[in-house]
Amino acid sequence: MENLKRLISFWRNKKVFITGHTGFKGSWLLIFLNILGAKLYGYSLKPEKKSLFNKVIGFIKLKKNINNDIQNLKVLTKTLKRIKPDIVFHLAAQSLVGESYRNPVKTFNTNITGTLNILEAARSISSIRSVIIVTTDKVYKIKKGNMMYSEKSELGGNDPYSSSKACAELITNSYIKSFFNNSRLKNRISTVRSGNVIGGGDFSKDRLVPDIIKSIGKSNKLIIRNPKYIRPWQHVIEPLFGYILLAEKQYLKKIKSEDRSWNFGPGNQNFVRVIDIVNIFKKKAKIKLIKIQKDKIKETEILKLNSKKARSRLKWKAKWNINTTVDKMIEWNNNANNKIKIFKICEKQIYDYLNS
Repeated sequence: MENLKRLISFWRNKKVFITGHTGFKGSWLLIFLNILGAKLYGYSLKPEKKSLFNKVIGFIKLKKNINNDIQNLKVLTKTLKRIKPDIVFHLAAQSLVGESYRNPVKTFNTNITGTLNILEAARSISSIRSVIIVTTDKVYKIKKGNMMYSEKSELGGNDPYSSSKACAELITNSYIKSFFNNSRLKNRISTVRSGNVIGGGDFSKDRLVPDIIKSIGKSNKLIIRNPKYIRPWQHVIEPLFGYILLAEKQYLKKIKSEDRSWNFGPGNQNFVRVIDIVNIFKKKAKIKLIKIQKDKIKETEILKLNSKKARSRLKWKAKWNINTTVDKMIEWNNNANNKIKIFKICEKQIYDYLNS
């Protein structure tokens, strides 16, 4: 509990502005920071009808729930000037590879212009003392072989989603060097990259784990694409805790100038194949029918993250192995029909993580 007390001592009553707060990851961040006593302000498009946000919002102390487009710089800047936040988390994005192929223009506009706007707006808001720009593990230029990607690895990205997020990284770096190195935000802006986050309340289309959850106890077929592809699987709480630690360190001016991007990936035991994830779920829940289907969408075959920097400089480390992560998802799913239970399970799992 000492870890929790220390976090609360910093975050209590801090004004925190979160873009994309209605998404899966944003909703978990709201719950986490609500536990820590932060004053929360959200800026996002309206949530999907079936979403974690709609299930838990009634139990969160959200000061403002603003539904607007991150591409509207005028409204975004006006909103930030009115709120005067201390800390900003930028999560608003089009975050699905498949959707990026179907709607590339929307993906590039949202992920590039959205990041540009949050950085531009931050220039004129004197209250802001820490900014976290959330990108993805897919920003790296993929090399042949079984290598691990560190923050110093070359950026790239072939599909529209990955490419748009690599652009967000470059834009952030440009703004840091061009506008923030001699300002109050010097060493207070970073990009963060996590693995394939999974957890309760993810209802995204065409994603493996949400599809697995939908198939539990039912007769419909679970369609598996790219069964041999390797991903860095981790529970959503893991990287969010890293983002929170980094935001605090930046606020307190404890980050060096060269530390502008951070990996928050899982431990080596969580770099497993798609089919391995399916088999772990099969052992723990009832999945009857599986169909392997070749995916027409081209994705990276092997993706592994090196998170040594976060471990050494932030004292952050991944805690939950893949079996624990799956157990947490099944625990959440078993309570998915009751909003109060859903919120309590989310809180419980955050407490479990902090105390593990």
